[in-house]
Parts: sequence; structure tokens; C-alpha cells
Amino acid sequence: MIEVIEQFEPLWLAMAKTELGQAEIPGSNNNPRILEYHKTTTLKAADDEIAWCSSYVNWCMMKAGQIGTGSAQARSWLSWGKEIKVPAYGCVVIMSRGDLHQGHVGFYMGRKPDDVIAILGGNQGNTVSVAWFSIQKVLGYRWPA
Repeated sequence: MIEVIEQFEPLWLAMAKTELGQAEIPGSNNNPRILEYHKTTTLKAADDEIAWCSSYVNWCMMKAGQIGTGSAQARSWLSWGKEIKVPAYGCVVIMSRGDLHQGHVGFYMGRKPDDVIAILGGNQGNTVSVAWFSIQKVLGYRWPA
């Protein structure tokens, strides 16, 4: 069970939900929608195999009339908007992954009592999905300034 108190749904989260199920295409073909996500970053990758979680969050923010980081790096979101100490429904969550330069980014959906949080994000199992992550991986929570 997810513990969530929804006061309102931010527009960027509504946009994010419309993309649930978008997935990489195995082999040499690419999902055109993922390539569209990439166009919102300076990387402008032309391959759906390139890490795309930050591209997805940038696309959602752009569609909602917000300015994102413009970066394909997940940790770029650590300096975006304003920091919030307690996660709010739909806030941007930045998490550690791999080395000091790697990370993952998505939108906060809720929490289980056992310190596991639900994140709506791109490139989670090569799709846009809701996945569970340990709260121990969280580097920060952000909200538009």
C-alpha cells in the first residue's frame, strides 16, 4: 500500500502519466517518442538505448510550461528549482546509481511504511513506469522555483 496524500496533481505529473508504457524498441529501431524526449536536452541523443530518465523529466516539464535542466544527466536536477526536505506528490526525486556521476530521476508518487518509495520515471526497465526504490538512494527532492 502506498501512503499518499494528494492535494493536487501538478501538470508535469499529469503529462508524465500520459506516457506510461512508452518503451525502448529492441534492436536497431528506436521509439520516436523517446527520441522526442532526448530533443529537450543538449545531448539530443538519436538512440533510445542512451539513458533517458532525465530527458523524460525534461520533456514532462516542458510540456507543462516549466523550464527543466536541459541536461541528460539525472544529477543535473540536484541544482534545479528549490530543494524540499519532505517529498511532495509529484516532486522531482534524484537518486544515486553507480558512480558519483550517475543517477536516476523521476517523480515522487508515494511511500510504503518500509522506506520504499514509488517513482514514476522513464528508463525504468526500459519503459516509462512506476517502480519502487529504497529511500536510501535519494539524493534530493526538488520543486519548481
